Amino acid sequence: MNISIVGTGYVGLVSGACFAKLGHKVICVDIDEEKVEKINNGISPIFEKDLEEILQKYSKNINATTSYKNAIQNSEITFICVGTPSKENGDIDLKYVDQAIKEIGLELKNKNNFHSVVIKSTVVPGTTQNHVLPLLEQASDKKVGKDFGLGMNPEFLREGVAVDDFLHPDRIVNGCHDSETKKLLTSIYKDFSCPIITTSLTVSEMIKYASNCYLATKISFINEIGNICKELDIDVYDVADGMGLDARIERSFLNAGIGWGGSCFPKDTKALFSWAKKENISSHLIKSVITVNDEQPLQLIKILKKHIPNLKGKKIGVLGLAFKPDTDDIRDSRSIPLIQKLIEEKVEIIVYDPEAMKHFKKIFPQIKYCDSANQVLETDTIIIATAWDEFKQLDYSDKLVIDGRRVLEAEKTAKIYEGVCW
Repeated sequence: MNISIVGTGYVGLVSGACFAKLGHKVICVDIDEEKVEKINNGISPIFEKDLEEILQKYSKNINATTSYKNAIQNSEITFICVGTPSKENGDIDLKYVDQAIKEIGLELKNKNNFHSVVIKSTVVPGTTQNHVLPLLEQASDKKVGKDFGLGMNPEFLREGVAVDDFLHPDRIVNGCHDSETKKLLTSIYKDFSCPIITTSLTVSEMIKYASNCYLATKISFINEIGNICKELDIDVYDVADGMGLDARIERSFLNAGIGWGGSCFPKDTKALFSWAKKENISSHLIKSVITVNDEQPLQLIKILKKHIPNLKGKKIGVLGLAFKPDTDDIRDSRSIPLIQKLIEEKVEIIVYDPEAMKHFKKIFPQIKYCDSANQVLETDTIIIATAWDEFKQLDYSDKLVIDGRRVLEAEKTAKIYEGVCW
């Protein structure tokens, strides 16, 4: 099938590359000319496992452009994969979605063939039906269901393993406004062996939000239990293992640490809470989930002060800046509030991350960035904030190590080792 993708971030580029691998002809649209050039040269503008290899191997099936006309006129279906960042009040910002819809609408006005538009961007329930639909009709001067189709196909990709998640998903959710869009989405995903759910636009949006909020809840819950276990001298991972044997609970997402970050959990929990608040709907649990996560990185400072009561002027090394290993994404990374607090304590900070430093420098240009993890080990006190595999191989001899990510290999060599919840 001929597919166009609007937006070449983590969702858009991974989706486009994987569709190309599956044999579809893909046109990616982005306003960033540098990104477009890199993609057309087989270079991924983002760090994601296996992505660049696919771009190069299946280059005949995928190309990028800045032209909406080229993309819309030469495809049957368009997936909108642009960002929906958080506003200060927690609402999602739809400006990129709106820009894409208006551009697509203008091209649909001049297209005679039926064309389906599918939202992959994460939007709060009701957005596709009540916001995207009328905007698209207005921009195209055409009618949904008659002249063009509309769908909502949420993504469930985890950064670092996004390619594998796309190609081997747990489920696919197709929210469809009309039968033609249902037919197109069914055809695109026909070779996938996972359960495929076809539902309404709003239900598909809510499945995405409910899924992410639930997973965030599991993590915040086990982190709170971990803080309690810490006071009782209990390893929370032993507790989680025992809990996880219950099929109703299940072990995944019960790994305690310093909390969750990234492009989805922070944004989605805040957005659903903000939406519920405006509708006068109580959402006490979601609020608590967010609060626990906001406070959790500061447990590292609490533990650090047990060993060094006065941090002013001390030299502290931080290993890990990305919100998780195998990505360069620092969005809502738990290292951000950690570094902010260390700055407030007037600490001399040195840091290292194998992929994320270029992004972190834009936020904290005043701290020292090292060329290797071993340079960070030149200081006597180390905080582990991201569980990169290379940090497991280091020699922490004569170091005080405060571990926020369960890198137990550090305990074997460290002079003093203490985990945040164990």
